[in-house]
Amino acid sequence: MVLLLALHGVTRAAAGAPPVFVLNSKDADVSVIDPATWQEVKRIPTGKEPHHLYLTPDEKSLIIANAFGDSLTFVDPRTAEVQRTVRGILDPYQLRFSPDMQWFVTAANRLNHVDIYRWDGENLTLAKRIPTRRTPSHIWIDAASTTAYITMQDSSELVAIDIPTQTLRWRVSTGSLPADVYGTPDGRHLLIGLTGGDGVEIYALGASSEQPPKLQQTLPTGAGAHAFRGVGDGRHVLVSNRVANTISKIDFLNFAVVDEYPGPGGPDCMDLTADGRYILLTSRWAGKLSVIDTTSRKVVRQVKVGKSPHGVWTLDHAPRP
Repeated sequence: MVLLLALHGVTRAAAGAPPVFVLNSKDADVSVIDPATWQEVKRIPTGKEPHHLYLTPDEKSLIIANAFGDSLTFVDPRTAEVQRTVRGILDPYQLRFSPDMQWFVTAANRLNHVDIYRWDGENLTLAKRIPTRRTPSHIWIDAASTTAYITMQDSSELVAIDIPTQTLRWRVSTGSLPADVYGTPDGRHLLIGLTGGDGVEIYALGASSEQPPKLQQTLPTGAGAHAFRGVGDGRHVLVSNRVANTISKIDFLNFAVVDEYPGPGGPDCMDLTADGRYILLTSRWAGKLSVIDTTSRKVVRQVKVGKSPHGVWTLDHAPRP
């Protein structure tokens, strides 16, 4: 589907386009936004503190992780209808499927553990709960589906977990308040956003997964570097700088900032329209969804949503790794 935005008073042709979902962490619900009118059309109640969301491998369900609700809400990504609720998932703050679609990993932000689940295409079975140090935050899984990399927000560390054996391989110290983690497509580097700093740490991975990575450089982007979103071209990634209120575009072939966009109101999670032109951004402190035109480098629309919006997603998006 092709989305043509209704910006600056221009109509947007998006008949039948899938909705945009924004998670309102402090309201325990999800704003469903019609991309044809940019109006909130309904709210979906969830468990307490929905923060992140992820599509099932069959693309039939969008999973919303309710951290304080200890549950997952499954929603149809095309109709925004609730399909089911899975309870007993302890503190699912962040979530990710492995590329081979066999594993599902959650980071328990307040309970200090990582859970590894087996996935059979419909049901989750806990394989192991792995204690970590303080505040596991974000997850990245390698292309081989063997290693999960998780940032430890309040102990300033990165840890690696072997998924098939559910054992902790290593931990390394990072800069202050590591948040999101992103792996380059060649599998050679990891990027970590430092919310307590002003940039992104770039780590060179070892020749084997048993070897801890080495810090290669720290790339200045802006104060409060936080969340990543790949552009979909295999070369660039966006990072939101929460304190600086900016978004930086990084070229990971030479690890340089090559562009910058406004990110008002405490920028957090991002999605990107299918044509790659518009960034959909949650403005966390402003309670809004912001739409940024990457061509003009301007905020062209803001939609009022709920309190403390965090995750944002639409089925009609640019490719993800």
